[in-house]
Amino acid sequence: MSRRREIAQRLEALSDIAGILSAMKGLALMEIRILSDFLLSQRRLVAGIEATAVDFLAWHSELLSASDSESKSESESESGVRRELCILIGSEQGFCGDFNEALLAHLEALSAHHEAPLRWVVVGRRLASRLGERDAIELVVPGAVVADEVPTVLLRLTRELSRLLPRSERATDGLSTLYHADASGELRLRRLLPLRDLPSAEREYPYPPELNLTPDEFLRGLTGHYLYAALNEVLYSSLMAENHQRQAHMDRALQRLDEDSARLRITYNTQRQEEITEEIELILLSADLLSHAEAEH
Repeated sequence: MSRRREIAQRLEALSDIAGILSAMKGLALMEIRILSDFLLSQRRLVAGIEATAVDFLAWHSELLSASDSESKSESESESGVRRELCILIGSEQGFCGDFNEALLAHLEALSAHHEAPLRWVVVGRRLASRLGERDAIELVVPGAVVADEVPTVLLRLTRELSRLLPRSERATDGLSTLYHADASGELRLRRLLPLRDLPSAEREYPYPPELNLTPDEFLRGLTGHYLYAALNEVLYSSLMAENHQRQAHMDRALQRLDEDSARLRITYNTQRQEEITEEIELILLSADLLSHAEAEH
């Protein structure tokens, strides 16, 4: 009887765990629906800014040449040490499979083949705990758990970037981000600054754009808007991929729980049948003994 009770308690515990996992899966699905709308509008915004940048730089390509010269002089003054900053977007909470482990493996490969060490800003304390103490880590920023927390994370991240990237370097110092792309779930290393990796122009205009600012001022303002919008898109994209992985992780865990529960139910039923058989045998044995006793009398 004690063995069957242990199995019953185990089945009850698995049922409770399955309820928790199902709730976590439901929350992940809800976040995916919310993030889908946010990402759609954010990507349109980034595409509009990129199109504006393409049209502007088509008529002011000399600004890019000036930025390249400034970058070269800065690197020479620093004895060739690159000042590129890479933002690593990890997770703030767990139960999302190998989300952080994949980032860490890609980062190790990137560092091994890079021509010079990178500076890292880590978003997500789960990822930061996996990285440990490293000289390349400039800062650790808490990540977002739900979509509503992304604006707070973005505000803090841009504030820290303003400190790490002085205004004189913001258009020339390299800034990239390593994150999970939501569409495929694959890792993407995306270059944000300087403004180089832009889509090609879809059409050519016969006249230059009319500006109310000087080209230098316009480029600085455009760079700031682009950086803010692109980082917002990256944070939403990473959170979307994280929730997709969490949903898949919960599905696998629930499937394993179902398999374990099915095996335990079979064991439970087998144990119950053995107990019933033993009880029947005891009843029959008692009946035989009683019959022999009555016959003797």
